[in-house]
Amino acid sequence: MKKIYQDLVSLPGVSSHEKYVRNYMRLHLEKLSEEVVEDNLGSIFGGINLSSNGPTVMMAGHMDEIGAMVKGIHKNGTIKMMAIGGISPEVMVSQHMNIVRDDGTFVPGVVGAKPPHLLRDNTSKQVSSFDDFHLDIGADSDDHAKSLGIKIGQQIVFENQFKESIDGKKVFSKAWDNRFGSAMAIDLLEDIDRSKLKCKLYAGANVQEEVGLRGAITSTYMINPDLFIAVDCSPCADTFEKTEVGGTLGDGFLIRFFDPRALMHQGMKKFIETLAEKHNIKYQYYSSLGGTDAAAAQLSRGGTLACTIGMPSRYIHSTTSMIHKDDYLAVKSILLKMIETIDWDVIKEIKSNV
Repeated sequence: MKKIYQDLVSLPGVSSHEKYVRNYMRLHLEKLSEEVVEDNLGSIFGGINLSSNGPTVMMAGHMDEIGAMVKGIHKNGTIKMMAIGGISPEVMVSQHMNIVRDDGTFVPGVVGAKPPHLLRDNTSKQVSSFDDFHLDIGADSDDHAKSLGIKIGQQIVFENQFKESIDGKKVFSKAWDNRFGSAMAIDLLEDIDRSKLKCKLYAGANVQEEVGLRGAITSTYMINPDLFIAVDCSPCADTFEKTEVGGTLGDGFLIRFFDPRALMHQGMKKFIETLAEKHNIKYQYYSSLGGTDAAAAQLSRGGTLACTIGMPSRYIHSTTSMIHKDDYLAVKSILLKMIETIDWDVIKEIKSNV
C-alpha cells in the first residue's frame, strides 16, 4: 500500500475538524486534477477528463473519523468529553487520546479507569458511560489545563498505533473508517489509465459522514453526478461469527446490497457482479445495519445511481481497526474497471436493469 494511506490515518480529523486531512488531500489533488472543487462544508474533489461528453462519475470517501470533543474542564484539571460518531463506551477505558490544540499540536491524555483496589467495596462501579469519562492530561486544575491551550470544542483523537501484522498482510490503525476511501481517491487518480476514460471523473472525500452523511448531501448536489460510488470501510464480524453477509477479512471487496438507508440499485448490483467475475476480482456480499454516503447521494436532486464498494475492516468505530492488503487490491481493481467501463450506454443498461 502507498504511503498516502499511512499519512492520512495518522492525521487528526473528527467530524467538522477535517482541515488537516483536507489540506493533505488538496495538496495531492491539485497535482493530479484538471480542477479541484470544494463545497461550502469542506468536502473536496479533483476532476479529470472534464472535456468528455460522457457521464459524470463521482467517487467519494469521507475524511472524518470517530473521536470526541472537549465538552468541559473539571476543577481538578481533567477533561469532560463528548463523543463524535458512534463509539461503544467499552472501548474507551484506559485509552490514550490526544487533544488537538488550535495550532495543531497534541496534548496527550489517558482516559481514567478505576483500579480494582477502588472497586472492592462493591459500592463503586467502573465508569461505563461516555458522559462520565475523564480524560487526564496531567493538569493540576482547570486553570492549569486552560494555560496549556485547552478550549471547549477542540477535537480529541485516539493515539494511533499504526503497524503491520507479523505476516505482513494486515495493517492496524485508527481511522481506516474512512481515510481508506480518502486515500483511495488519490490512489485512483494516480494510477488510472486516462486514455481509457469515457466519463468525467471526480474523486475525493466528504466531511461529516459520521454525524449524518452531511457532506455527501452538499457535495453531490454541487457535482451532480450521473453515478456515485462511495468507498468506505465496513465492519467484519468474522472474528466472532462468520456469516455469508457479514464480511470476511481477505475475501475481497464488499457489495453492500442492503442497509437501512440504501437498498442497492439492482442494475448497479448486476453491473458490479458481472465486471468482477469477468476480471476475476474477489468479492463478497454485505448486509449492513449502518449507512454510507451513498444513502445521501441517491436522493440528490432528482435521484442518483449510487453504490458502496466496501473495504472489509475489523473493529471499526473503536481505537484501532484492521484491514487486509488483498482486499485493498480487490477494491482498487474493481473501482478502476468500473470507472474505465462507464459510458452513456453502461448508464442506460444499469437503469434498464432496475
